[in-house]
Amino acid sequence: MKSYHFPEGFLWGGATAANQIEGGFNEGNKGLNIADVLPGGKERYDILMNPGFDFEIQSDQHYYPNHEAIDFYHRYKEDIALFAEMGFKAFRMSIAWTRIFPNGDELEANEEGLAFYDRVFDELLKHGIEPVVTISHYEMPLHLVKEYGGWRNRQVVTFFERYVKTIFKRYKNKVKLWMTFNEINSSLVMPIQGLGFSIQKEEDKYQPTFQAYHHQFVASAIAVKACHEIIPNSQIGCMILFAPVYSFDSNPENVMYALQEEQLFNYFCADVQVRGEYPAYMKRYFNEHRIELEIQDGDLDLIKKGTVDYIGFSYYMSRTEKNVKTDADATQGNIIGGIRNPFLEASDWGWEIDPVGLRISLNKLYDRYQKPLFVVENGLGAYDRIEEDGTINDDYRIDYLREHIKAMGESIEDGVELMGYTSWGCIDMVSMSTGEFSKRYGYIYVNKHDDGSGTLERRKKKSFFWYKDVIATNGEKL
Repeated sequence: MKSYHFPEGFLWGGATAANQIEGGFNEGNKGLNIADVLPGGKERYDILMNPGFDFEIQSDQHYYPNHEAIDFYHRYKEDIALFAEMGFKAFRMSIAWTRIFPNGDELEANEEGLAFYDRVFDELLKHGIEPVVTISHYEMPLHLVKEYGGWRNRQVVTFFERYVKTIFKRYKNKVKLWMTFNEINSSLVMPIQGLGFSIQKEEDKYQPTFQAYHHQFVASAIAVKACHEIIPNSQIGCMILFAPVYSFDSNPENVMYALQEEQLFNYFCADVQVRGEYPAYMKRYFNEHRIELEIQDGDLDLIKKGTVDYIGFSYYMSRTEKNVKTDADATQGNIIGGIRNPFLEASDWGWEIDPVGLRISLNKLYDRYQKPLFVVENGLGAYDRIEEDGTINDDYRIDYLREHIKAMGESIEDGVELMGYTSWGCIDMVSMSTGEFSKRYGYIYVNKHDDGSGTLERRKKKSFFWYKDVIATNGEKL
């Protein structure tokens, strides 16, 4: 097997989100967020993909897996010790906005929430693990959703500014690597999670979606400026969901369609946050969809000055498109759409597996922006089985990760500047898209099941020991 040479100081680790691991949804004076009102199973997917969600907890009808999740809130020391045993250099996590400002619009922060993350960061640093913190990861305060209409309301920018300045000041000596909005472009498909509202049937989706995006771009720029001022030796990045778009064939019509889909989904949000301005191709898009943004004086200058230091992105799959699709073309699991690629196999959940697509993504992003890149999510959701002797032989996960790490190694040889790799779901957790525990990504098995049962016992999988060797050899032993 070819040996790859990753840069000295490469940030090997794993990634999580507060709403998917913490639990303790009503402890420590925490307020409700969007994830707290999303049920598990098929109901969740329907809510994410369809209009008209009412954001109410109905415990007599649904199970809410995020309420307890895997109880990281009480077990963080145990989990961080396992990460340290694997040799993690970095741990990507998020702060739950509602632990800091329970409703989102308070003037004073919640000390219990601030103290919790102090303890988590201290534990990470004790083990020599660098925290990589996402400021907003699919957990908008429910009060801001119900009372203000989510990010379509300009007032939310002010609330977000108060939140980010609070956490920067509090953790300035503990956290140097930050990201603003998780998978910001995913709201083009699922606005509930990122923008805090669902599109009503009678409502035109384009105007509120792109107005909300403008507010997030302003908020992101404010966060970048504040981070640089409060934590001078920090780096703050954006975070996008990247899925390279392939044309179904060499028909120029399909090639053009694939290009336009890639511009809108993969590049639009990054262009604004990295280059500091709205890209030229969006002018036509806004005109054709009759979108007129409300832009306040100073917004564009702020966005221009508030560009990010690096690009964090998730990579799970590529996407294949053609101009005219039929039902027979459709993929079974790719949330972001597309048609079936006959050259690719798929995961248990229908996500197409394409390691070469990661190398393509890294090259495209670096060629376009010339900024450091950070793969902050990548992994395989699969069913895991405990053998009679207690082992979990997840060779399929090792194979998946190995091929994607090889793709990163190739991209480094291509000249890409790559900061690190935090694979998604280093410990089993609640699935964002379906609310299932059975969709497992981790190196660490958590005894928790889709019906809510389970002991929460942690158990090392075969991939745990494999990844430990990968980190120990800086990617040379795969």
